[in-house]
Amino acid sequence: MATMNTIFLMLIFVACITKEALATQHVVGGSQGWDESTDFNSWTSGQTFKVSDQLVFKYTTGLHSVVELASESAYKNCDLGTALDSKSSGSDVIKLNKAGTRYFACGTLGHCSQGMKVKIKTVTGSAPSSPASSSSSPTTSDASASRSFASFVMVVAFLATFLLYVF
Repeated sequence: MATMNTIFLMLIFVACITKEALATQHVVGGSQGWDESTDFNSWTSGQTFKVSDQLVFKYTTGLHSVVELASESAYKNCDLGTALDSKSSGSDVIKLNKAGTRYFACGTLGHCSQGMKVKIKTVTGSAPSSPASSSSSPTTSDASASRSFASFVMVVAFLATFLLYVF
């Protein structure tokens, strides 16, 4: 029979997996992605960003990049000199690890001033994130739901195996 320590460790493990399963990946800009033709204000208005969610910036490598700005002032003025971080892979993932507001812009000269910037307000809470909006693709939401369901199935399978072993 399993000890209380083993059961406790298993519960912690399941809690961690469940938290990750509930996290949502938001493809910035929806089906249009990280592009100067995207209306990022409209896109964010249909989103709820929660702690542990992820932002996915998809764009053409060499044409765009992602720069995290230090302040709202830098965001409003497109001051790329205050960058906290810069990414350029074409498929950048940024985890929202705490509540608050973060600012992102394209690092390509002139793109930020043309509106290629986004302000993300991350909140804490237990309600699920909402990745869908009128400008995001159904496949983005479906993929997120599929990942969450797959994670849930893995947790249930793991628990069933564990319970069969213990009892």
